[in-house]
Amino acid sequence: MSQFFQRHLFFCTNDRGADAERPSCNQCGSAALREHAKRRVKEMGLSGQGQVRVNTSGCLDRCELGPVCVVYPEGIWYTYIDEEDVNEIIESHLVNGIPVERLRLA
Repeated sequence: MSQFFQRHLFFCTNDRGADAERPSCNQCGSAALREHAKRRVKEMGLSGQGQVRVNTSGCLDRCELGPVCVVYPEGIWYTYIDEEDVNEIIESHLVNGIPVERLRLA
C-alpha cells in the first residue's frame, strides 16, 4: 500500500500579535507564503494523493528563527523570506529531492 502523501510541507502560521514578547511566523508573512506554496505546488501538478500536501501548522516553537517550515517525512526545517525562497524549496527539495542548504535550519 502506498503512502497517501509522499511529502508534507508544514508552514507555521502562528500569530502572537505585533506587541508580543516573542516573534511569530505570521508576523513575517508566513500565511501568505503558505498560500503561494499551495498554489505553486498545484500549478506544477505536484498536489494530490501520493504526492505533496502543503499544510498549515500552529507554532513549531522555532519562532526566533522564523518564519519556518518543515518537510516530512525527512524532517528538514527551513527558514525563508519570500516567494523565491519558497519556490526554491519546492523545486529543489520537493521535485528533485535535494535539500536547499542555504535555507536549512540546524
